[in-house]
Amino acid sequence: MFHPALFKGMTVVVTGGGRGIGLEVARQFLDCGAHVFVHAGRTIGDLPDFLETAATEGRAHVAAADFLAEGGVEVLADAVRSRFDSVDILVNNAGTMVGRFPAAELTDEQYRTVVQLNQTSVVEMTRALLPLLRKGTHPAIVNTVSISALTGGSAGSSIYSATKAFVSTYSKALARELAPEGIRVNCVSPGTITTEFHERYSSPEKLEATRKTIPIGRLGTAEDCAPAYLFLASHALSGYITGQVLEVNGGQLIT
Repeated sequence: MFHPALFKGMTVVVTGGGRGIGLEVARQFLDCGAHVFVHAGRTIGDLPDFLETAATEGRAHVAAADFLAEGGVEVLADAVRSRFDSVDILVNNAGTMVGRFPAAELTDEQYRTVVQLNQTSVVEMTRALLPLLRKGTHPAIVNTVSISALTGGSAGSSIYSATKAFVSTYSKALARELAPEGIRVNCVSPGTITTEFHERYSSPEKLEATRKTIPIGRLGTAEDCAPAYLFLASHALSGYITGQVLEVNGGQLIT
């Protein structure tokens, strides 16, 4: 684990932090001393004990915002502005596959939904919080992409995969643009991770077939992924790294 004071006094915003990788990222930032603003999704459900405790202590703030609703991202940005005068780290993690849509059957609404959640919301959130990031200490943006940004994903995930490729390229361009201001931008690219995402969109048979192709011999976990976000967010650990995509997949890409 990282030093418990690695992010002491720093402000962190995590979108899509209500479950899975985002929730674990929030937990590990809290464990390292950060003040964390957690976007829990459309609604705030039951909070895990660690997050409820941190919220009670004033170290965590939890808010809901519907990124599909018009102005939904701005609702979250307003909530962040009401809490923080500056932001040191922005983790754009919100997004999901929505469903598996064969190319010939994809509707306009399905297309717009996938693009809004996974692509447009990242651009909107980044734009909204850049003024606060510019006031931060060694500010960093870490965006979640996916192994499918490189592989194209599996059947029915073409638009999702394409949005993740967009975020990857957008992040590299943003890294170049913001480097003179001292803002670093990187991505974490998870492989096949055992979260609710794959419980919803992949069958047990598909997951087992994938597992057999992974050199390390198992699927990943949220706990496997979260340290990559903290590494890329830390000026002390990765201050000379920007415009990069860190692949976390157990060797899945090399097979």
